[in-house]
Amino acid sequence: MTDALAPGLHVVATPIGNLGDISVRAADTLRNADRILAEDTRVTGKLLAHIGAKVPMSRFDDHAGEHDRNAIVACLGTEAIASIRRDWTLPEGAQFRQQAWSLAKERALNTLSGSPYAAARIVRSEAAIDPDAATADLYIELASGPEFRFGMFEITGLSRYDASLVRNFSLIEPGTPYSDVVLNRYVRRLNASGYFASVQAKIDPETTHPEDATVNIAVIEARPKRFEGGVGYSTDVKWRTNASYRDVDLDGHGTQFLADARLESRIQSGSVKFQRPPTDFHWIATYYAGAERTDIESLVTRTAAFGTRWNSIDERDERAISATYFIDAQQPEGAARTTANALYAEYEWHWRRVDDLLAPTKGYMAALFAGAGVPGVSTRTFGRLRGQYAAWIPLTKDSEINLRAEAGAVLAGSRDGIPSKLLFRTGGSTTVRGYDFESLGVRVGDAIVPGRYYAVASVDAIRWIDSFWGIGVFVDAGNAVDSLSDAHLAVGYGVGARVRTPLGPFRLDVAYGHEVRQVRVQFSVGLTF
Repeated sequence: MTDALAPGLHVVATPIGNLGDISVRAADTLRNADRILAEDTRVTGKLLAHIGAKVPMSRFDDHAGEHDRNAIVACLGTEAIASIRRDWTLPEGAQFRQQAWSLAKERALNTLSGSPYAAARIVRSEAAIDPDAATADLYIELASGPEFRFGMFEITGLSRYDASLVRNFSLIEPGTPYSDVVLNRYVRRLNASGYFASVQAKIDPETTHPEDATVNIAVIEARPKRFEGGVGYSTDVKWRTNASYRDVDLDGHGTQFLADARLESRIQSGSVKFQRPPTDFHWIATYYAGAERTDIESLVTRTAAFGTRWNSIDERDERAISATYFIDAQQPEGAARTTANALYAEYEWHWRRVDDLLAPTKGYMAALFAGAGVPGVSTRTFGRLRGQYAAWIPLTKDSEINLRAEAGAVLAGSRDGIPSKLLFRTGGSTTVRGYDFESLGVRVGDAIVPGRYYAVASVDAIRWIDSFWGIGVFVDAGNAVDSLSDAHLAVGYGVGARVRTPLGPFRLDVAYGHEVRQVRVQFSVGLTF
C-alpha cells in the first residue's frame, strides 16, 4: 500500500508512446492524487485507464486564464493566496494613494497569516511611480513560512469552572490546519456562553513546532448572577416591561438558570429555564417551563408548556431535537372557546453561510423544521413542517438586495385540537409590513385565529449612503389560511431607513398594506430570521 501524497503540486512525467513505460512511482502518484491537471485530457485519460487511476481531471494549458489559475491555487490548499488575488483592493486602473497601498498590503498579510501560514511576513514591497506616465507598478512578495496545525489547548484564568467546559465549546480537532476564522468562531461561542466576561485565543507564530501549535486561551470569568430589567416600545406588541434573573453556575457545575417575566400590551409571559454546559459530544441540553397569555386581533390565548431541547453548538450547521408538552386554550371574540393539548416532538436543521451572524452582508441562511404530535398524549395526531430561507446579495459596493421566504403547514384534517403555538398567523414589522401584528390569519367570529398553512416572501433593496446608514425599498407578501383553496397573498410595500448597529440592522419603515389600504410606520432591530 502506498503512502498518502504530501500536500502540494506534484509534477509527473508521462510516457510519450508506450503506456507501459510509466514508472511505478509516477503511476502511484497519479492514483493517489486528488485532482489531475493535463494539457491533453484525451491522451491522459487513456493513461489513467491503463493504470487504473480514477481521479478527477481538468484541462490546463497555455490558454488558461486568471480564473483557472486562482482555482488551482485554491485546490492546492492555499485558498488565502487566491483570496488575496481576488480581493486585492488596488486593481489595475484604480487611483494610487499611499494610504490605500499600505492598507492593501496589510490586508494581504492578514489574509495569509490568518490561514495555515500564521507566520507569514512581507519580504519585499515596492511601488515604482512614473510621474510622466501617471502610473504606479506595484510589487509585493510574501513569505508564507511553515504550515501551522492546531495542537493542544492551554487554558488560563479558570477558577470556578473545569477546563472541560471550555474545551467542549470547541469543534477544533488537533492536527487540522490553522485558521483564524475557525478560531474566532470558537472565541465568539465562548463569549456568547454567559460564562465569561472576556476570552482571547491565539497560537504562537514563533513556535518551533508549527505542526502541533499550542492554542493559548485566556479567559476572565463573568459574575455568575445577574438581574436585568427594562421598559420599551415596539410597533408590534406596543408597550412592554421585562425583568430577568440569571445564574450561570447554579450547582457549581456550570448549570445555567434563567427566570424571565414579560408584561406587554398584547402578550404577558413568564418562564424558567435550566441549561447544561455542552457535553463531550458538543450538544447542549435545555429544560424549560412557562406560561403565556396573548390578546391579539380579538383572540385571547392561554398556553402553558414544558419540555426539553438539545442542540449542537455548531452555529453554521446546527441541529436540534426537542419535545414540548402544550396545554392551550383559545377564546375568539364572538365564537366558542376551544382547548387542546399536545406532546410535540421536533427535529431542526439550520444552515448559516454568511459573513456575519448578527448583521450579514452576503451569504444565506436556511432552516427546516419537522415535527409531530405524539399519538395517545395529544388531543389529536398531526404533523408539522416549516422552512425558512434568507439571502444577502451584494450588487455594488454600496447596494445590496435581501431576500426572505418562509412557509409552513400543519398536516391534519382541521385546526381543531391543535395548540395555537403550533398554528400560524403573520403580519407585522418583521413579516408582512403594512399590516398589524399577526393580523393575517383565519377569521372566526370577530377574531383572527391561526391557520394550518402560511407563507411569507420579501424583497428588500438597500442603498447605503455611508457605512452607517442607508435607504431601502421593499415588497412583502404573505398570509395564513386554514385551507389551500383559500390561499391568497396580502401585499405590502414601502420605503424606509436602515442603520447599522451592534445588535444588527435597525429598520424604520413606512409601509402600505395593499389589502387594508392603510399606511403604517413600523420599526424593528436585528436579524429577522
